[in-house]
Amino acid sequence: MFCYNCGCHLSEHDFCTSCGADVSLYKKIMCMSNRFYNDGLEKAGVRDLTGAINSLRQSLKFNKNNIEARNLLGLVYFETGEVVAALSEWVISKNMRPEKNIADDYINMLQSNAARLDAINQTIKKYNQALVYCNQDSKDLAIIQLKKVLSLNPKFIRAHQLLALLYMDSEQWDRAERELRKCMDIDRNNTLTLRYLKEVEIQLTPDENSKQTGRRKKDDAVRYQSDNEIIIQPLNVKEQKSAGLSSLINIAIGLIIGLAVMYFLVVPAAVSNANNEAQKTITDIGNQLDTKTSRIQELETQMQALQTENDTLNQELQGYVGTDGTLQTIDSLLAAATTYLETQDITQTAANLESISASVDVDSTSEAFQKLYKTLLGLIGPQLSAQYYETGYNAYRSEDYATAIENLSKAVIYDETNKDAWLSLGNSYRKSDDAQNAITTYDKIIELFPDTETARSAQRYRSQLAENTAQ
Repeated sequence: MFCYNCGCHLSEHDFCTSCGADVSLYKKIMCMSNRFYNDGLEKAGVRDLTGAINSLRQSLKFNKNNIEARNLLGLVYFETGEVVAALSEWVISKNMRPEKNIADDYINMLQSNAARLDAINQTIKKYNQALVYCNQDSKDLAIIQLKKVLSLNPKFIRAHQLLALLYMDSEQWDRAERELRKCMDIDRNNTLTLRYLKEVEIQLTPDENSKQTGRRKKDDAVRYQSDNEIIIQPLNVKEQKSAGLSSLINIAIGLIIGLAVMYFLVVPAAVSNANNEAQKTITDIGNQLDTKTSRIQELETQMQALQTENDTLNQELQGYVGTDGTLQTIDSLLAAATTYLETQDITQTAANLESISASVDVDSTSEAFQKLYKTLLGLIGPQLSAQYYETGYNAYRSEDYATAIENLSKAVIYDETNKDAWLSLGNSYRKSDDAQNAITTYDKIIELFPDTETARSAQRYRSQLAENTAQ
C-alpha cells in the first residue's frame, strides 16, 4: 500500500514515514475495498454473480482505482450477458492503467471479432423489441424474439427471466421452470429468479390431502329360524319352481309382451338414437370446419404480422449496416476510445465523437454508451477547447469574425469553464454586428463566472450594446 500524498510505501504505522501524513483512515478505506473485492471473487467462484456484482460495486465505491475489482466486475457483467456494461468497465480500467492491464486483452477480444459485435448488437435490439411486444400484449411475438435473443446469447439472464415470466403468464409452468433453472446455472443467487422459481414450484406441487373412505359390505345372506334349526338363505338366489303348464303359459305371455315392448318402445328409441348420432356427427363436422376456418384466418393474420415484422427488420438492418447505422456508431465510439488510449490523438478522437453526435442523439442511447461517450469527451475537452480557442482568437485578431465564431463556439462546447473563449466569442458577435447573440453570450458569461473580471467586462459590453439598440 502506498501513501496517497507522496506515493511512498506505507509501514505498519498510522502515519507516512516519509511525509508524515495521517493514513489511518486511508488504510481502513483501502482494506474495505480489498475485503469487498475478495468477497466478490469468492462469490463469483461459486457462481453467485448477483452477490459478486454488489460486492465489487461496493469495492469500487471505496476505491475507484481498484483495477482488479473493475476488471472482475467487467467479467461478471460479460458472464451475465451484459456486454456493453462489461466493455465500459474495461475501457475505464484501461484509461486508469494504460500499461500491463489485462482489460486490454478483453477489449481486443471483442474488437477483433466483427461477427460477435454484430451478434451483441442484434441481441440488444431484439430484446428491446421483445419488451415492445410485451407492452403491446403481443406475447407470442415476444416469445419468438426472446428465443432468437437466447440463440445469439444463451447467457443473457434478463432474456431468460422475461421468457419465463411469459410462460408463467400463459400457465406453461414446466417451460417456465426450465428457463429459471438455466438462470440458476448461470447465477445461483439472483433474487428475481428465486422469486419466480418459488411461484412456479407452488403451482407445480400437487395437492396430497386426498382422503379415502371405506365402506363395509353388507351381509349377502338372510338368516331365519325354523323350529329348532337356523336356516341361511343367500340373497339373489331364487328357488326353482316345478315345471308345468303354467310355466309354458307364462313364457308365451312374456314373449308376447316382449315383442310388444320391442315394437312400441325399443324400435322407436333405436331410430331416435340413430338420428341423434347422425345429427351429432353433422354438428361435430360443422364445428371442425369452423375451427379450421378460424385457424386459417389466424394463420393469415400471423403471416401478415410476420411480413410486416420482416419489412421492419429489413429497414432496421439497413440502419445497422449504413454509414449512419447503429453498428457504425458503436464502431466510431470504440475507434475514439482506441485512438485516445493508444495515441492520445485528441484531434482524431474529437472527429470520431463529432461524427457520433452528428448521426445519433446521444441522450437516447444506452446508459453504458452515454457513460463511455461522456468519459472520452471529458478527457479531451480541455485540451481541444484550448486548441479551438487559440485558432479562434487568432482569427478574431485578424478580424475574421466568421472563423473566430466557428472555432470559439467549439471551444466553449468542449470546455464550458473557458472564460477567455466565452469573452472572445461575445466580442466576435459584437464586432460582426450580431447584437442578439452577443447579448446572449455576455449573459451566459455573467451567469457562469459571477464576481470575476471577465463578468464585469461582459456586463460593460452588454450595457453598451443595450444602449446602442435602444437608440
